[in-house]
Amino acid sequence: MAKPDPILTAFGVSVRKHRETKGFTQETLAERADLDRTYLSDVERGTRNLGVKNVVRLAKALGVSASQLLEGVGS
Repeated sequence: MAKPDPILTAFGVSVRKHRETKGFTQETLAERADLDRTYLSDVERGTRNLGVKNVVRLAKALGVSASQLLEGVGS
């Protein structure tokens, strides 16, 4: 299995941090973002390279901007 990409891992940490701050489970966030829970799990673990549309879906579901989700990613 390939080592997770550091950028994807950092993004996953950001998503998890925002999700936990809101008190959402993965299931709740996945439903709010219209994504599969296993997909969200992959995102949080840094093993899924998601597209812009899904970044925006997650941001809206979390009540934050896409740029807030990307803060510190790739730095």
